[in-house]
Amino acid sequence: MTLPKLGEPALGTNAGAAKPKSRRLVKSVERALGLLELLAASDGKLRLNTIAGRMGLNVSTCHHLLSTLVEHGYVGHAQDRTYFLGNKILELSGSRIGQFSLVEAAMESLRALNEKTGETIHLAALQGDEMVTLTILESHHPVRVISGPGGKSEALHATATGKAILAWLPEREVSRILDRRGMGAFTEATITDRGALIEELRLVRRNGYAMDREEFQAGVVCVGAAIRDQAGAVVGAFSCSMPGMRATDEYLENIRADVVAAAAAISAALAKTVGDAGDTETEYDAEDLVANAS
Repeated sequence: MTLPKLGEPALGTNAGAAKPKSRRLVKSVERALGLLELLAASDGKLRLNTIAGRMGLNVSTCHHLLSTLVEHGYVGHAQDRTYFLGNKILELSGSRIGQFSLVEAAMESLRALNEKTGETIHLAALQGDEMVTLTILESHHPVRVISGPGGKSEALHATATGKAILAWLPEREVSRILDRRGMGAFTEATITDRGALIEELRLVRRNGYAMDREEFQAGVVCVGAAIRDQAGAVVGAFSCSMPGMRATDEYLENIRADVVAAAAAISAALAKTVGDAGDTETEYDAEDLVANAS
């Protein structure tokens, strides 16, 4: 017996049928990517006419493309009217490297948690306004939570990983995300009142863990915790998901203790990984993760 995936098509429908892959490419996107590759391959800054000539574009088209990339931070425009790669490229690169570091630092503890509890484990990080699943370890129980393919989720207010991260963001940033993404209801238990969510986040900071009590998927209970880097900043979160039928008070008490302990171990491992490069080391324990934010 397994719990169905959220949004899984009913039997007999063709909702899951494979769709033919499109071979159509967007020329403007290809040109923009070509511009970035050209700037990356150059020794320094390039002028508009040089870029247009090398790309085989007329100057007007090239200027519009570059202006768009400048507006979004992917290209920089100097006072001498030359162009170069912008800081946004470095941000994306740093974010991706950080994700690899997080997964590497977390896997040993997450596998141990998966083996000990037998439950489904999700590791996620915040990208912009969305939670991105970095890895999933499936449950070993016959009755278990079946995970979808991962990817991005806008349900920060309704998931244990989302709440574990929101709890430690500045209040203004939390408001910005909620204003942009809203607080849609996924089940009857979803918290859709902002005041109630703020109170929930206060409890997350006090307790050191977050709960999803069938708020994202009916019949599924999750316990999550935040992961910190060597500077103490929250860089991700993970959760342990189980069927509601197994989530007794005693069982949840043990799961919460295991999750908090794993969060401390992962944070310590991540701090050591980064600290080794700078010959520094930061220690974490469970008390660090349950400290009141006030």
